[in-house]
Amino acid sequence: MQHQNSVFHQIQKHIPWGVFERLVDEHNADHRVRRLSTKGQFLALLFGQLSGASSLREIEAGLSSHEARLYHVGARPVARTTLADANATRPAALYADLFAHMATTASRRTRRHIADAVRILDATRIQLSATKSGWADMVNDHRAIKLHVNYDPHESLPVAASLSGQKTNDITPAKAAPIEPGMTYVFDLAYYDFAWWARIDQAGARFVTRLKTNTMIDVTAEQPLACGSPDGQKAPEVREAASGHQLPH
Repeated sequence: MQHQNSVFHQIQKHIPWGVFERLVDEHNADHRVRRLSTKGQFLALLFGQLSGASSLREIEAGLSSHEARLYHVGARPVARTTLADANATRPAALYADLFAHMATTASRRTRRHIADAVRILDATRIQLSATKSGWADMVNDHRAIKLHVNYDPHESLPVAASLSGQKTNDITPAKAAPIEPGMTYVFDLAYYDFAWWARIDQAGARFVTRLKTNTMIDVTAEQPLACGSPDGQKAPEVREAASGHQLPH
């Protein structure tokens, strides 16, 4: 039978192992290490990320279940206590430097995809039948649930979704979710909350939304946009509001 590399093995081909080993030496990460090398720790954490493990116990169990195949990818089963000790003592700066190197050497398409990362937040109601709706909220004699979606328009698929009662405000699950730095979030007036917008800005992300007609805005500066709009005409100017967000002029 023809040999087929596993997905885990194929992904490892994108790791610059020469750079990784150099960083291990620079950060002295394997000094006095007896059980689990830094590379072994990295592979265990990579396995946990790809398998969707939510705890060290799940990583331990997952690696053990594939013990016979780990040798071919340079990994081995790891006890969760050993992995916990490695996570507590190994320099995290090593992984930050590795990411910085990989980000700078990424293809132009990958860098553009990172820069253009967008998430659309929205929610919709789903009506339930009388036999399946005993637990759902009742509004206007109708039982329904709400589906809250975090949608990636570039991949044309949701990256996260959650269910709630239909009385739950759309913004409630959004405020509970982590904010990804560099991301641009797009949402409607159902997500109108200045404190949450400030959190998005402080986290290094951006957002696009509409303003209510009664929103008070102080214009602090006017900045011209570069020429080259799709219709070939000069692009309009934009105004910077006191909150720091740009508004059409």
